[in-house]
Amino acid sequence: MKKLLILCAVILGFAFTASAQDSQKAEFKFSEEKHDFGKIAQGKPVTTVFEFTNVGQEPLILTDVRPTCGCTIADFTKTPVKKGDKGSIKITYSAAAPGAFSKAIVVTSNTKTPNKTLYIVGEVITQPTR
Repeated sequence: MKKLLILCAVILGFAFTASAQDSQKAEFKFSEEKHDFGKIAQGKPVTTVFEFTNVGQEPLILTDVRPTCGCTIADFTKTPVKKGDKGSIKITYSAAAPGAFSKAIVVTSNTKTPNKTLYIVGEVITQPTR
């Protein structure tokens, strides 16, 4: 019986330690997680910037920002973002193909939620020729 109680105490100790460590992790708060470009001209790339603030305790480190298609390019803050500081993720969409689009960008970091997905949407329209 004592062994069972000791085992339960050890498991609870690990659970509380893991919970305390999780509350110390970095965490971002984005100003927006989905950007709507609206109607854009075909062949004219468009850019938006997703800004975030580190609302966690530890420095936030973006390890990868990966668009889900080759028509989108990402550039992001490469240095650690300290508690309370801001960082950014710049997304450029090529607008090569006409029609509506919805693209996902997967952000990998050292936050409580290590994978975050951002979205860009809009419609590429062809311009009348003269």
